[in-house]
Amino acid sequence: MVQARRRRRQLRVRKRLFGTPQRPRLAVFRSSKHIYAQIINDVVGVTLVSASTLDKEIRPLLTGSGGNKPAADLVGKMVGQRAKAAGINKVCFDRRSYRYHGRVKALADAARAAGLDF
Repeated sequence: MVQARRRRRQLRVRKRLFGTPQRPRLAVFRSSKHIYAQIINDVVGVTLVSASTLDKEIRPLLTGSGGNKPAADLVGKMVGQRAKAAGINKVCFDRRSYRYHGRVKALADAARAAGLDF
């Protein structure tokens, strides 16, 4: 039952989002131990920028595991900085089947603080 609700929520969110070259999609994936963020151009099907708690730049800065809010904050800052360096200012936020709170919200707020507009 929980999986069915999660799948419905994911399809509902995803059917409204499509990453274009002018406004690519910021996709978030979280597991129990890590969090990942990618900026994707769906027209070409290519990942433009990515960041995760497994990155060599982020790993030494983590306190505790990669599955907590401070880790999500670091990933959000990093993906925002990399996007600005790649010339990306506007994105559409794909939270997948995750509710907008906790780690997902922390990542989004940090990406906004780094200069991404969504």
